[in-house]
Amino acid sequence: MTYEELIERLDPAVYQNLRRSIELGKWPDGRALTPEQREICLEAVIYYENTHGIPETERVGYLDRGSKAGTACDPSVKQASAASDVDPSQFVEVKS
Repeated sequence: MTYEELIERLDPAVYQNLRRSIELGKWPDGRALTPEQREICLEAVIYYENTHGIPETERVGYLDRGSKAGTACDPSVKQASAASDVDPSQFVEVKS
């Protein structure tokens, strides 16, 4: 069985458990997810959502931009370069 076949046959309850584990950072039994496990779970959840037609607004990682969509707060909107309006003396470099 390939990875794709496994995800296609994944039970919706298992998908919900994987999604919940990603959100909480731990398995249903309370054990913490390792970074590798989190990465694998996230990949499986994203693949499941794409293959099972989960609406974009219900997918993991979806950000509702609401009234900010299309404004300067929306990162998908490219800002005009206003480098000439910036005064470098107003910034302070912070080093940790």
